[in-house]
Amino acid sequence: MKKFDFNKDWICRSLDREEREYPVTLPHDAMIREPRTAESRGAGNIGWYTGGDYEYKKCFYVPEEENGKTFILEFEGVYHNAEVYINGEKAGFRPYGYTNFYINIGKYLKYGEKNEIRVIARNSDQPNSRWYPGTGIYRPVVLYTGEKMYIPVNGIRIRTVSSFPAVVEICVKTSCPGTVDVEIFKDGKSILSDTAWAEKDEAVFRMEISDAALWNCETPELYTCQVHFGDDIVEENFGIRELKWDRANGLTINGNRVILRGACIHHDNGLLGACAFPEAEERKIRILKENGYNAVRSAHYPCSKALLNACDKLGMLVMDEYVDVWYIHKTAYDYAGEMLKWYQEDLKDMVEKDYNHPSVIMYSTGNEVSETAQKKGIHLTAEMTRLLHELDGTRPVTCGINIFFNFLSSIGFGVYSDEKAKKTAENVEKNSLPKKKNEPSKKRKTVGSEFYNTLACMMGDRFMKWGATLYPCDLKTRDAFANMDIAGYNYGIDRYGHDLKKYPDRLILGTETFCKDAYTFYEAAKENPGIIGDFVWAGWDYIGETGEGCAEYSDYNFNGERPETQMTGGNGRIDLLGKPRAEAAFTRVAFDLEKGPRIAVWPVYQKENLHITGWQLTKALESWSWRDCAGMDAKIEVYARAHSVELLLNGICIGKKKIPKKSCRVIFRTVYGDGELTAVSYDKAGKEIGRQTLRTAEKDTILKLMPETETIKPEGLIFLPLQYTDKQGIWKPMEKHRLTVKVENGSLEGLGSANAYKEGNYTDPVTDTYYGEAMAIIRAGSRGTVKIIVSDEENTYITEVSVEEPIYG
Repeated sequence: MKKFDFNKDWICRSLDREEREYPVTLPHDAMIREPRTAESRGAGNIGWYTGGDYEYKKCFYVPEEENGKTFILEFEGVYHNAEVYINGEKAGFRPYGYTNFYINIGKYLKYGEKNEIRVIARNSDQPNSRWYPGTGIYRPVVLYTGEKMYIPVNGIRIRTVSSFPAVVEICVKTSCPGTVDVEIFKDGKSILSDTAWAEKDEAVFRMEISDAALWNCETPELYTCQVHFGDDIVEENFGIRELKWDRANGLTINGNRVILRGACIHHDNGLLGACAFPEAEERKIRILKENGYNAVRSAHYPCSKALLNACDKLGMLVMDEYVDVWYIHKTAYDYAGEMLKWYQEDLKDMVEKDYNHPSVIMYSTGNEVSETAQKKGIHLTAEMTRLLHELDGTRPVTCGINIFFNFLSSIGFGVYSDEKAKKTAENVEKNSLPKKKNEPSKKRKTVGSEFYNTLACMMGDRFMKWGATLYPCDLKTRDAFANMDIAGYNYGIDRYGHDLKKYPDRLILGTETFCKDAYTFYEAAKENPGIIGDFVWAGWDYIGETGEGCAEYSDYNFNGERPETQMTGGNGRIDLLGKPRAEAAFTRVAFDLEKGPRIAVWPVYQKENLHITGWQLTKALESWSWRDCAGMDAKIEVYARAHSVELLLNGICIGKKKIPKKSCRVIFRTVYGDGELTAVSYDKAGKEIGRQTLRTAEKDTILKLMPETETIKPEGLIFLPLQYTDKQGIWKPMEKHRLTVKVENGSLEGLGSANAYKEGNYTDPVTDTYYGEAMAIIRAGSRGTVKIIVSDEENTYITEVSVEEPIYG
């Protein structure tokens, strides 16, 4: 079918607040502009946004001569309980906020005159999510049209039969019998073609591609399949990659074993909210890939098509996950009430979205669903695995099971009830009222995954991993694990060795893990093909799921009596702006992608003792610029794969340590002094194998504006990191400023810092820096030059980005 962009000329308005309607281009997230308040019923789970319902309207014209064609609208994502009306008639409804869905709108259209589409996105039913969901039509909308002879939406399926020789099977659905022509292109050049007659509205091709360039993480080679049927022309990109999995060889791509070095990611794009802009999705994947990850888990719902396209292009593997809840609620108004009615349709749509993408290597049916400890849930596990095999027999199926929580829930801990939900709502309301001095806040009643997370923060990650080794945990997971291809262990690394021996056919995947376990995991996986990979929580920081608040020093923590300043959990190896934290450097060394050494320093001037949760490894920064701190105690971390590490300050040895066994991290304590801090790593023979130096910045200070691209496509996104440095470009993390941003020939889409605490919104034109850094994201105009003006208390800084000439035709 012919495909048309349906994203422009929409009008959005709130259905809850007296606000003017305003024009929008999709994708659009209405929630990111909402007030953040202590009265939020979604509380810290959704970043203290209020939540609300919104109406989207668009008028469009359909010529009289189009009567008789097929018209299908695809909504890639509407959060949530989406209602679609065409010319006043209800044409569709979809409750799940993370699935793409289709509506045949032909019978509702008026030909030769104006038509109106209205979409209602509901999100006032709080609480309904454990993280920031966004609200509205946050992913693109596409209009498909077809004449009598057309290829239906998702009507082309391409799979690799074998990689040696390279053979692909192409199945083409058609609206009627007829001749189908297929042509294969590589880098724009035609390399192969074939013709077949579509019997019973389907044609099947099996084609061998000589000297094929195979798709894998290192060389993500893509081909284009172009299919002609009548006047209809449809193109699909694909990669040639053969996927296998078994206990003897682990997970293999084209015959080579691959250990998944994975990152769990949420769908939001930080300062941009939930909008699935292609540039933001690709940037996220590129930065994760640059930091050593070769796989992402779409936690905890199907990812966008834009993200899949980026993964195909950049060589990032994907575990596409279905849902966070089955039939037991985790919040009062989540998807649990609808899941059993809709899961078959949801899974079908997810598979059709994913099928031709070589990056997708696995499906997950859920996350921390304690139903897997029950007879009904064990049966549902098997049913969803069977359905996914029926829809797609080329990929394995897993489910992320929190092993310890399965046991705890089976004896009554952390289980949802309406009474607990009511109590939580009452406590949120009470906490929003003025308090007497020293009056404590009322505790929220946590259930499900949030119960486990709260317990982990109280007891520590070691206790939770120990809990997963208890015998009842095996009893409450083994039957569900038997009903999937790969057993998904959330925080169960201490079980790996035992379970590999007890279950000789089991494949284990760490579907959710702590950052500090990266080295332990990778060393075990290298020796055991039964361990196929690991997905750290989290690869990238995200809005919401703040818990009791991120561990943060008081000068950056606005919390106190104002919980509504909690914005993120601060749990990403990559911060909210896309900057790798020191934890990312640790991870690259742990994964043996770098030998190190890499240096990170806890902020020298900070004297508070922070309680770091299991989801954070450190608060150290990769900087030695702590002027005016001479003589203060300094805590320094060094990450290296070596026998020992020596630390030098201005050429003088201040310490030398052996790196502990089963680790790549060593900690030094010394006294700060300006100058050069150098770490030198040695092998057992005392031979130097690596070194790194951090230097103190000079006294001069400037704000460095660093657009990530020199030019930008018309109406494209400009990502502009802002960093205080000296004139040599050395970062100055002690600088604290308030920045104001103005834009000419463009619009400011987002502004903020990586601080887990935020006053106001990312849509505000003002932000405070966090350790001397912030970021602005700008939507460029259609031509000319974008001018960005950034001011602090004393100075104004300007940068310009040229808009590329549009390409027509």
